Amino acid sequence: MSDRAISADVIVIGAGMAGASVAAGLARTMKVVLAEMEAQPGYHTTGRSAAVFAPSYGPDGVRALTRASRAFFDAAPEGFADAPLLTPREILMIAREDQLEALDALIDTISAETAVERLGPAALKDHQPLLREGYATAGMLDRGGQDIDVAALHQGFLRLLKARGGTLLTNAAVQGLARGGDGWQVQTKSGTLAASLVVNAGGAWAGEIGRLAGAEDIGLVPKRRTAMVVAEPDGFTRRDAPITVDVHEQFYLKPDAGRLLISPADETPTDPCDAQPEEIDVAICADRIMTAFDLDIRRIENKWAGLRSFVADKEPVIGFSRVVPDFFWMAGQGGYGIQSAPAAADLATALVLGQPLPAHIADQGLDPRCVAPDRIGCAA
Repeated sequence: MSDRAISADVIVIGAGMAGASVAAGLARTMKVVLAEMEAQPGYHTTGRSAAVFAPSYGPDGVRALTRASRAFFDAAPEGFADAPLLTPREILMIAREDQLEALDALIDTISAETAVERLGPAALKDHQPLLREGYATAGMLDRGGQDIDVAALHQGFLRLLKARGGTLLTNAAVQGLARGGDGWQVQTKSGTLAASLVVNAGGAWAGEIGRLAGAEDIGLVPKRRTAMVVAEPDGFTRRDAPITVDVHEQFYLKPDAGRLLISPADETPTDPCDAQPEEIDVAICADRIMTAFDLDIRRIENKWAGLRSFVADKEPVIGFSRVVPDFFWMAGQGGYGIQSAPAAADLATALVLGQPLPAHIADQGLDPRCVAPDRIGCAA
């Protein structure tokens, strides 16, 4: 890149799912540069997702954005992807006897918006044959779950950005931001970018980007999540079995391409980094999974970790800074950013352009104030 700044209407920082989707939305009417610090987009959280569309998963705003995203997943724009983005995958939340109160509270919350079933022990075993006898007393079955082709979704947004005239820059880690009379100057590892508006979709690094810009502290905390792959037991044929999740989110198990994807569902606060699995979390995962399922885990075939970033209420942060003009937050997606990406991007695009709340989002009851940065009581 030359010393001369690359100019655009908007610079989107971070080319994971959040940044790629909102950049593609804005590129319909604006000149967009999407700046990614790594050599390839989606290297961190997007590329390490469990890839499940779970309308019953997450806080209120997340669930509304997820429901509002379903139409996009079912009928993406022509040429967006070569194959369906979703394939059916039931979601089963399970509870021991001492967890029944939490399970019933979850069912009460979810059933008003999503069709779910309460299952007893016999039905649990029918749906998840790997469950250890006597472990779980009841469960909640969500038949609306789906596996998401995360790579196809992400690449589809990047193709859409390019088709609309947008630019993707890689190896462009942000080193400084300054705002003057001509707008924003963004210093990156690859050179200078200039635009009137910055969208901060920096994932685990969004808090650092906000500090560089002089924006408010939204209290963003990156948290490490560990996952691994183990062999299926001999004779296991139920590759359509549901993703099975502890009602207190202490573990999950999902059939995945002839193997089992498992996780202790850990949320360990950490600094933004290229997350790596810790041996203690691997051991905890194996213990929890073998306690709940009739498995004998002797070898881990693959293991990794990713960062999921949360603010205190676990809702995303989507909206303009209340401290710095022309600085837009697209952060805090936690573990819900893939499933809610289409509607979250539509919401962000409408807010940036000063347009009304899109009807498909309003129809799901989302109040944009529940995801706005100024809901967070942090000192500027």
